[in-house]
Amino acid sequence: MSPDDGAAGAAGGDGSGTTTEDRLLGGRVLLRQPRRGLRAGLDAVLLAAGVPARPGERVLEAGCGSGAAMLCLSARVPGLALVGVERDPALADLAAANAATNGLPPDRVALHKADVRDLALARALPPCDHAFANPPYWPGGSAPPDPARRGATHEAGADLADWARFLAAALRPRGSLSLILPAARLEAGMAALAAAGCGGVRLVCLWPKAGEPARRVFLQSRRGGRGPARIGPGLVLHEADGPFTAAAEAVLRDAAPLPDRA
Repeated sequence: MSPDDGAAGAAGGDGSGTTTEDRLLGGRVLLRQPRRGLRAGLDAVLLAAGVPARPGERVLEAGCGSGAAMLCLSARVPGLALVGVERDPALADLAAANAATNGLPPDRVALHKADVRDLALARALPPCDHAFANPPYWPGGSAPPDPARRGATHEAGADLADWARFLAAALRPRGSLSLILPAARLEAGMAALAAAGCGGVRLVCLWPKAGEPARRVFLQSRRGGRGPARIGPGLVLHEADGPFTAAAEAVLRDAAPLPDRA
């Protein structure tokens, strides 16, 4: 899925040509992000739609980029305390600016310029109720030439296990940990969650069209959770002739949660 696959609409730029202003969730979120390289869209909205947050809770996004997923979650669930971790200082600054642009008070947003291998930071954060990420997922293969895109898709230093450990370390007991990954990395993602002490995995398949194999999967577990993994209802994104399905529109435009968001 392209990061710009219909979930975002262009709304101008900053005048310098280096960033664009895009709308997510049917215009509920205004996101300024780099014109080239790492751009958020469909995956960020789907990830946010699966996090079972409630008003007043604290949520953590690791690798938050310019803040798309955590801002979409905040638009859907008011009153959250947002914590973002991003190793790219320029993206972290964009995330902070985007939070302010979307009307979030400074005392409800904390941005950390750090790497997910810094477990000391994760343990020092106030305990979070939910943690989530769209982490780099490919351990090898042909990487995009653009450094930002390469860093978003290909593991470099930190692997899936590192991401899961960081997220789990910041969670309260029984807090939820959510990942969105290519379907080809399902086994690796489940192994990373288990190694981080998170169980009771729920799998949501994201199908491009009815009858086609899933390209993306949403995984959710609980810190200290037990019990077998289960496959929840999935989501078909596109009709046979291309437009989004009504169920996908409800998630991408109308801020509905993913099916069986438990």
